[in-house]
Amino acid sequence: MSKKDKKDKKIKFQEEIGELQNKYLLTLAELENTRKRMQKEKTQSLSFAIENTIAEFLPLIDNFENALNFANDSSEEVKNWATGFQMILSQLKDILHNHGIVPYHSVGNNFDPHYHDAVEIVESSEHAPGSVIEEFAKGYKSATRVIRPARVKVTKKTLEKNQSQIDKNENINESTEEENCCNKSEDKVSCNHKEDENADDYTNDQDTDQKKLRDENIKINK
Repeated sequence: MSKKDKKDKKIKFQEEIGELQNKYLLTLAELENTRKRMQKEKTQSLSFAIENTIAEFLPLIDNFENALNFANDSSEEVKNWATGFQMILSQLKDILHNHGIVPYHSVGNNFDPHYHDAVEIVESSEHAPGSVIEEFAKGYKSATRVIRPARVKVTKKTLEKNQSQIDKNENINESTEEENCCNKSEDKVSCNHKEDENADDYTNDQDTDQKKLRDENIKINK
């Protein structure tokens, strides 16, 4: 084998080694990416499972808060009981905090369908349209998503009638009333005419009957 052939073979061999090294590095990178992706998916799945489980306890927290608000105006005995329930509520909130789940404020903010669930819409001239003016249930969120949207009351623009349209409607109503009144008057006049005609007919019939009686009496006397 000549020196040139040996040199070419060596170069080819080095190229094959370099290609195999590149494939090896690419395989390691793909494995590392796959490991990281699987770890991320596992973490997200676990986080979603925890958040969904905690979301089922949120109505319980709402009931605790509402009951404790009423307990403030109750007797001393009820307030002593409320102290124990307040401690339980604090522990539940600590669990939420440990998992990164916190409530967020809604009243005074603009309505956002991602964070709010509008259960009531009212007209208001004191607030801008789309403002949240009352919160029926708190909203909770984590670092990545909304766990439960807040149930709120939202304002909308007050419907104001056009003054010209109001005047037009009033004119139409007045014209209609006058027309009805005229129709009633005409009906009354027509009825009076009919009554007069009937009275005249009755009088004529009476005159005819009396005339016949006079003729018959004259004949009898003759």
